[in-house]
Amino acid sequence: MGQFSEKIALVTGAGRGIGRSIAEKLGADGATVICADVMDCDETVEAINAAGGKAEGVILNVTDGEAAEAVVRSIAENHGRIDILVNNAGITRDQLLIRMKPEDWRSVLEINLDGVFNVTQPVAKIMMRQRSGRVINIASVVGLMGNAGQCNYSASKAGLIGMTKSLAREMGPRGVTVNAIAPGFIKTPMTDELNDVQREALLKNISVQRLGEPEDIAEAVAFLAGTGASYITGTVVNVSGWLYM
Repeated sequence: MGQFSEKIALVTGAGRGIGRSIAEKLGADGATVICADVMDCDETVEAINAAGGKAEGVILNVTDGEAAEAVVRSIAENHGRIDILVNNAGITRDQLLIRMKPEDWRSVLEINLDGVFNVTQPVAKIMMRQRSGRVINIASVVGLMGNAGQCNYSASKAGLIGMTKSLAREMGPRGVTVNAIAPGFIKTPMTDELNDVQREALLKNISVQRLGEPEDIAEAVAFLAGTGASYITGTVVNVSGWLYM
């Protein structure tokens, strides 16, 4: 059954990486997971269903506000409620500010911040009516500490943290908690390409001396979505191996 039995969860950016791990974890814990991505989420959906869970896939570009509202409305009509929202969709377009193209600034802000607004606003209306819900935003440790070459990404994630705190104040009286997770360096195909010298230099700044796994973020999401976190809201959970404190 699992702790999320009969709960309905929407996870954006669920097609791969951290988003896929989050969706699979929620599915393993009993939630019916709506997996949304700009591309199809077939592999994620198939993995959850093959493991005995329940999942559906939907194609969604979070920068399209009308499409986001239509997806949320469809979920509410088909399932009657939305209990968990995980805003995970995001991109990077790294470059020093003096060389950054305006379109790369805009695209990161549009997906990482505007996209969260587009999905969260219609979901918030549903959760506030049902007087329950969990909103979990996947931010980044660079939204707290900054990082050279990531002015656009850092700005988007810092903005997301501010949005999280404000929304927690708005939605708390209606029984809805809103929290953020700030991942550090997580093991991905990109970090797999690091050579030994680059990896050693990176690990020197991480207290636990390893890169994070997508499952580390998924576990934090499951905690914040569960009953044990019912008195936690407006918080940023730093999952970075003490890269930044």
